[in-house]
Amino acid sequence: MSDDPYLTGLTGTVTHDIVVPARAPWLHHVPAGATLRIVDLEGNQAVDFLLYAAADDAERYSAQDTIAAQGNLFLRTGSVLRSSEGRAMMTIVASAVDYHDTIGGACSCESNTLRYGHHTKSQHACVENFLEANLTEGRGKRDIVSNINFFMNVPVEADGALGIVDGISAPGLTVDLRAEMDVIVVVSNCPQINNPCNAFNPTPVRMIVAA
Repeated sequence: MSDDPYLTGLTGTVTHDIVVPARAPWLHHVPAGATLRIVDLEGNQAVDFLLYAAADDAERYSAQDTIAAQGNLFLRTGSVLRSSEGRAMMTIVASAVDYHDTIGGACSCESNTLRYGHHTKSQHACVENFLEANLTEGRGKRDIVSNINFFMNVPVEADGALGIVDGISAPGLTVDLRAEMDVIVVVSNCPQINNPCNAFNPTPVRMIVAA
């Protein structure tokens, strides 16, 4: 039996286990029935997340369908991630934090420039990570849809404005997702250094798949 605390509670055989460096992309095929565990190794790291159906590349995660089906902006234990066809793609079966963001989006060189000044134009961003990973599967910029931000805290203020504030995670906290169909998971381990979503210091995360 492994004494690795990050494997505790996972059933089946670990088929993939990798530490994704700070600021880096990651893509992996996860079969139906398998569990993906995301580990925030050092705490306060935002993990930008996209899903595509392995059987039909035109079917992918839909923030609109997911939010409408559950009647809530935030993702919690039990939330089902829905596709553009309204089908279940993955289910959050366990989460060590109370909720995750669906509406904050992915940082880009363009949005960095708008929000933080022209001097940030050359800074690496999540959109570039998504593009880099997706190119290996033949997808381009048009295939990047509204994403999930695991561990990120984006409260909706009383006036309807969005806030991007300190994350609600801590070192070693996890979120587990069960694949309801064969999926392709794409992650940007967010490189943002201009707002508190990463404590201004991007750090590694660990991705574990058990089936």
